[in-house]
Amino acid sequence: MPDRPAPALLTPEALAQIESFELRARAVVEGFITGLHKSPYHGFSVEFAEHRAYNHGDDLRHVDWKVYGRSDRLVLKRYEEETNLRHYVVLDTSRSMRYAGHAGLTKLEYGATLAGALHVLFARQRDATGLVTFDRGVRDLVPPKSTSGHVRRLLARLARLLEDPAPPAGGAETAGAEALHQVADRIPRRSLVVLISDLFDNAGGDSAANIGGNRADGAASGAGRGGSGDFVRALRHLRHRGHEVVVFHVLDAATERRFAFPDAPVQVRDLETGETLTLRPGQVRESYQASAEAFVERLRRQCREAGVEYEVLDTARPYADALRAYLDKRRRLY
Repeated sequence: MPDRPAPALLTPEALAQIESFELRARAVVEGFITGLHKSPYHGFSVEFAEHRAYNHGDDLRHVDWKVYGRSDRLVLKRYEEETNLRHYVVLDTSRSMRYAGHAGLTKLEYGATLAGALHVLFARQRDATGLVTFDRGVRDLVPPKSTSGHVRRLLARLARLLEDPAPPAGGAETAGAEALHQVADRIPRRSLVVLISDLFDNAGGDSAANIGGNRADGAASGAGRGGSGDFVRALRHLRHRGHEVVVFHVLDAATERRFAFPDAPVQVRDLETGETLTLRPGQVRESYQASAEAFVERLRRQCREAGVEYEVLDTARPYADALRAYLDKRRRLY
C-alpha cells in the first residue's frame, strides 16, 4: 500500500505528533548507545575476515592504514560479506495490541516505538530496513531501503498508526499466523525479520470464556487464547525461506502474566471478539498464572526448536533493555 499523506494527516497537530514520535524513537537509540563502551554496530552485516597483500590497482579505501603505520606493509581488509543486511520489522496492530495495563501505555505504543528505534538503529548501520503491519491480514508492506528519507517516512507511518482506529470487534478475528505466511511468501530475498506482537491469535476460536479476555476499562489479554502452534508454523515458514527471525513477545506482565487486579468482581471483555465475562480475580488468579506461564514457555520452547530467537518484553521494561537483548541475540547469530 503506498504512503497515504491524506490532507487530514498534514495538520500542524499531526505533523507535531509525527515529529515527537521521531524524536522519541531516536532518543531511545541515543540513550542506549550512551551506556555502551563501544559501538554496537561493528560486526552486524559486514564481518572482518582477514588481511591480504595489496596488489597494484586495488582500491586504497580498503587498505588497513593502522597495519601500514606499524609495519610499513600495505595490506587490504577482506570481509565475509560486502552487502548490507536487509531488515523487516513486522508489527502487530490488532485490537489486542491496543490494551494498556499497569505500565500506562498500550502494547501498540510500546511496539511502535520499539519498531521506530530499530529502524533508526538499522539506518545508522547503513542497512536497508522495511516495515510490515498486520491484524486480520497484512495491512502494509514497505520494502527495505537505507536512505534517511525512507526511515523518516517509516517513522511517520508508525506515528500515524497510533492514531488509526482499531479494527471493529467480532466478525473475522485476528489471524496473525496467516499474515506471517503472507509475509514469508512476499519477502523475495533473505532478510532479518523482527516480529513485534503479543502473539494472541483468535483464528482458532478461543475466547474470553477461557480467561482470554480484556476488561473493558483495561484488563489482561488472554493467555488462554491463541494458537501458538499456528504462529510457530508460520515462523518455521519464514525460516524455511532462509530468513533469520527474532520475536519480541510484548505483554503487560503485571496483568497479562500475573493477573494483578484487586480481588473484587470485574467484567472482562475480549478486545478481539467483544465477548464479556464477569469474574472475581482472586478465584482464577492461580489457574490464570499457570496458563499464562505455560503459554510463554511453550512459545519459548517451540521457537528455540524452530531456530527462532524469542524474547518476552514487559511494557513496563525500558526500551533500551529490549534493544540490548536484541543486540545480544544478533551477536550470537553473526
